[in-house]
Amino acid sequence: MNRRLDPRQRALIRFLLLIGFAALLFFLFPVSLAFLETAARNLRYLWWLILLLALGFWLVWSGTRKP
Repeated sequence: MNRRLDPRQRALIRFLLLIGFAALLFFLFPVSLAFLETAARNLRYLWWLILLLALGFWLVWSGTRKP
């Protein structure tokens, strides 16, 4: 029985493995989880910076596409 996975299933498996790996790292290194919590708390005040970076990435990505 040789069944190949379609791209959607393969992407789902990769995503779940990535989430599991991140959870394992946070479990092994709790300092990184504390750092992530602090960073998330500070991003609450810098939301405009995130929007500005997202706009920049979007402009660069849309500017490099051919019409």
